Amino acid sequence: MVAAGNSDDPHDPPAEVLADAAAAFGLLASPPRLHIVWALAEGESDVSGLAQRVGGALPAVSQHLTKLKLAGLVRSRREGRRQVYFVDDADVVTVVRLMIGQLTTRAAHASAPRLRDLGA
Repeated sequence: MVAAGNSDDPHDPPAEVLADAAAAFGLLASPPRLHIVWALAEGESDVSGLAQRVGGALPAVSQHLTKLKLAGLVRSRREGRRQVYFVDDADVVTVVRLMIGQLTTRAAHASAPRLRDLGA
């Protein structure tokens, strides 16, 4: 077996790209951060609106937003004294909506195994 990214297949992404993708997926592996990205995919919001929507404490939501922003998954802009957050990468929105949609459909069919039960 060949190590990831070391394949001679020109269709395989470089190891650096795989590592970046894994890091982005790792950030989205946190249910609160995934919920924040889901909410922002539906429309921009400030931190207090997000905290209320996702049911998190303001400081925790702020920390999650900082991590998502540093990773380039979320952006922000100033509106007066407020910082407004948004996702402006259509591909990130597509990936999140696709995964949530697939798992929602799978959950409707109780016979399908849950990913978290498989150690994912």
